[in-house]
Amino acid sequence: MKYQTDVVVIGAGGAGMAAAISAEKTGADVILIEREDDAGGVLNQCIHNGFGLQYYRKDLTGPEFKETLQEELEKTNVRILKGTFVLEVKKDKKIVFVNNQGIHEILTKSLVMATGARERHFNSLAIPGNRVSGVFTAGVAQKYINLQNLKPANKALIVGSGDIGLIMARRLHLEGVEVKGVVEILPYPGGLERNVQQCLRDYNIPLYLSHTVTYIEGEGRLNKVYVSQVDEKRNIIPGSEKIFEVDSLITSVGLIPSVKPVEFVKANPGFITTNTNQTSEDWIFAAGNCTVIFDLVDFVTKEGEKAGKYAALYAKSEYTLQNKIPIKKGENINILHPSYIDPSERTKLYLRVAKPFNTVEITVEPLGIKIIEEEARPSEMVEILIKPFQDKSLKEIEVNARELS
Repeated sequence: MKYQTDVVVIGAGGAGMAAAISAEKTGADVILIEREDDAGGVLNQCIHNGFGLQYYRKDLTGPEFKETLQEELEKTNVRILKGTFVLEVKKDKKIVFVNNQGIHEILTKSLVMATGARERHFNSLAIPGNRVSGVFTAGVAQKYINLQNLKPANKALIVGSGDIGLIMARRLHLEGVEVKGVVEILPYPGGLERNVQQCLRDYNIPLYLSHTVTYIEGEGRLNKVYVSQVDEKRNIIPGSEKIFEVDSLITSVGLIPSVKPVEFVKANPGFITTNTNQTSEDWIFAAGNCTVIFDLVDFVTKEGEKAGKYAALYAKSEYTLQNKIPIKKGENINILHPSYIDPSERTKLYLRVAKPFNTVEITVEPLGIKIIEEEARPSEMVEILIKPFQDKSLKEIEVNARELS
């Protein structure tokens, strides 16, 4: 079967549903494609609260956030294709997909990529030892417990203090698993401070900062994990080894933006976009964790909403990028999104500092923007609003962060 539409959205998580709703409200005909049998993406397995505080001004669980957004979606005329896998996105604006009814093709005017991110696998850490069962990514362990009612461990150690690792430490503890601790190679936690407090300190779960896993051991199933302390250059400190007798190792070592199957669009590693979510291919827009890893689904959803709006305007020939100014990372900036600014449009900058600061001054030059942040941490995104401006002589914008005494 062949379809024709104004906007196609790939991925029906928070960003994708918001993009589809926004595009339809802007006057476009929209098709939303989701590979699973249900919308929501990872929200379905995140049964803890803390979602929606900014987007809905409510404290929701992941499924509640998803249901609220899905109710909005159901009030629109968006066509939703579930259980559908995209095989190819062609440069001539044709999208090939497969489902239980066969292989099909859509001709679209614009596309929104909202494909999220995948977990970095344990094998990418190059940790020596036996290849044993009992090693899970945090997302897989979360799915086992929350969706499939399966207990993945009796005694567990978690490597990586990202938010999902912290949340899974608490979840495992509440399900009767003895959580021996969370191991983090950095000298500071990788997740939000509220999660460190609520998921570890409140349950007396140890956090081993500046530590790393050096070896895993077992016959068939994991039974020992070797951990050592590291110095500021991440070299092992002799005599610091600890041995944890556990049957599961849960890894929370980062997410990788999912950009397939659109491999002809510039990415590093996520899609490189403007403040209007436009990629290097003017008809393709991108939002959410396939661009940069956000710390809140609220940010992801806001970005999806914006991407849907501009994709619809592009499809209706009501938006054309006339000028884009590169924005680059300066001193002490680790993550910066977006990479380019259309100066005629409003901009929301998202950034992460490269190290912890007690008090930091963040500057956006030469626009003359300065903000002061107390206790800025690499795990927490900072938002900066830039109003539209007109300066044809401006060739580049730079963002810097400096400690204030």
